[in-house]
Amino acid sequence: MKKQKFTYEKSGVNINAADNFVKFISNISSKNKGKKKFSNIGGFGSISDIPKNLKKPKIVACTDGVGTKVEIANTLNKYDTIGIDLVAMSVNDLIVQGARPLLFLDYISINKINLKKLKSIIKGIVKGCEISKCELVGGETAEMPGTYEKGKFDIAGFAVGIVEEKKVLNKHDIKKNDLVVAIPSSGVHSNGYSLVRYILKKKKINLKNNKFLKKELLRPTKIYVKEILNLIDNNLISGCANITGGGLADNIKRVIPDRLVADIDLDKIKTKKIFKWLKKNDIDDKEMLKTFNCGVGFCLIIKPKNLNKIIKFFTKEYKPYVIGRITSGKNKIKLNGKINWH
Repeated sequence: MKKQKFTYEKSGVNINAADNFVKFISNISSKNKGKKKFSNIGGFGSISDIPKNLKKPKIVACTDGVGTKVEIANTLNKYDTIGIDLVAMSVNDLIVQGARPLLFLDYISINKINLKKLKSIIKGIVKGCEISKCELVGGETAEMPGTYEKGKFDIAGFAVGIVEEKKVLNKHDIKKNDLVVAIPSSGVHSNGYSLVRYILKKKKINLKNNKFLKKELLRPTKIYVKEILNLIDNNLISGCANITGGGLADNIKRVIPDRLVADIDLDKIKTKKIFKWLKKNDIDDKEMLKTFNCGVGFCLIIKPKNLNKIIKFFTKEYKPYVIGRITSGKNKIKLNGKINWH
């Protein structure tokens, strides 16, 4: 009897499929690189130039994922937008400190390599990098049978940015009587999806048959890089906050100096239809505010005199509007009134 030979492929890992995927990434990455000196995809590490026009450059690095939004993508068998989400979640954090995104890397872990699915995800990542004007320089794809159930996967992103030392957004630039300005979100973005999925399950909602939810729950996270960097270049903002996990209060207070308070009027918030739908599903206001962005994807803290100048940098869909003011006090955040969900 012939002795059985054990192979990596018999354990569930297909090296050939992984190699084909790397070739695909290399091809689409090279098309978007332009005249770059180094070729990074497929190597052991990425090599990139440091911009020469900065006197005292500072490196800023961020990492994030899209959470259980990947399960919505799995349910709908639609993967072309979560790559945009992945880039957005990191680069929107970079710009809070004034950094310009330079490089992006991804990590995809999956039960079994599915080239069609992975290619769709990567195309979204490339699009997100194009919007952010940063370069996809590498990443990792891990085939992990036994760790993930059939068809399951997860993604993470890693971004590196650079900022001139004198351009770093510092909370000490925030002063009493500054305005707190909301920039609209595109929708749920990439936070709160475990609660969203819990509601879908408890309410026995068939997502595939709900046109509104199919569109809204995979709507990609807005990337604010272009607008915010323009504001920074023109010295128009004192500080800003990316509104992600923890909602409005937890994220704004991270950038507020001691002895100052962001005094927010909740009744001024212009929420969106998807949040009104969520609110109707037995979620109280406090839970909504700490779980979702509720229509505010990004916040600016600015001098009152700069408001009209700032508005000109945004399209009508993402037009900034005032929701509060910086006052003296403790606890860094104060929420007044209630959001109008109707």
